[in-house]
Amino acid sequence: MSTPPQSSAPWPLASDPVLLGGENRSGTTLLSIVLDSHPALVVGPEIDFTEPPDLGPHVLEVCDLLDRGDARVSGTTKETIDPQWYDGVHFAVQCERSGLSRADLRALVGALMAERGTDLCDPEDRCRLVDAIGELRRTQTGAGRWGLKLQRKIQDIGAYAAVWPRARFIHIVRDGRDLAASHLKTVPDWGYRTVAEAAHGWLDVVTRPRRDAPDGRYLEVRYEDLVTRPRETAERMLDHLGLPWDEAVLRHAEHEHALFNKPWGHPAAEAAGKPLYTGRNGRYLQDLTPGEIREFERIAGAELERLGYPLTSTASGSAG
Repeated sequence: MSTPPQSSAPWPLASDPVLLGGENRSGTTLLSIVLDSHPALVVGPEIDFTEPPDLGPHVLEVCDLLDRGDARVSGTTKETIDPQWYDGVHFAVQCERSGLSRADLRALVGALMAERGTDLCDPEDRCRLVDAIGELRRTQTGAGRWGLKLQRKIQDIGAYAAVWPRARFIHIVRDGRDLAASHLKTVPDWGYRTVAEAAHGWLDVVTRPRRDAPDGRYLEVRYEDLVTRPRETAERMLDHLGLPWDEAVLRHAEHEHALFNKPWGHPAAEAAGKPLYTGRNGRYLQDLTPGEIREFERIAGAELERLGYPLTSTASGSAG
């Protein structure tokens, strides 16, 4: 199931989560870890809102298979897990990365299935499960608010803003050329395969949220600002969330985070555990050819310039 909740959802939830978005390889995991360092927040790396389709019984059966050490659900990659069970295993793994035990997951899924009388397949039930997971983690940690990554689903910000009328959104944006280089060089097995594909995908994610975001509840920050001006950027984010300043957010690598304890193959866990550094800014200059850079700028140059990323070529492109 890939349908987002309806923007006119008649079932708003009362909690006030911090929902983080951004294109894959934009620094969303680092952002979640930085905010998770604040004592008033517990922020998980991500929990998928849309997969697997048959969330309730499927996840319960996956938990049973994992408990038994069934070979069909061993490992953390598509190469080692039976395709029938991969999405369910991935969901369980995401929950563990966020600090939720398998027993907790089983209890929440079972309780919500009983309460709703459903298999948790429709968008409302799925959002209610995510909300229950967040509220449990908030209670377990003593934090005031919970958060997690929407990732690319930040494109559907209007729908999620209707589900959580008190939610605040933070969207992290990275230079699209660096993002393209990261996809092509670092995650070629699941990332974008061409520069053109990366440019169009990046444009979709960086333009739609700004257009559709509810007033006063959306903040856009650049990855480059987070790593080069961390205090200024963190102050903006905490002010947006109505939270007091805390130096802990500048020392995220020194704190315990659920993701560090159980990374389960997360591609950004190791990097997010290091102090802020700028070594990968501008990587596209080494990792992309001049022709690839020109192609990206032809497609997305206007948006790069809007975001403050200087072009290397003379002609700026436009969305489309």
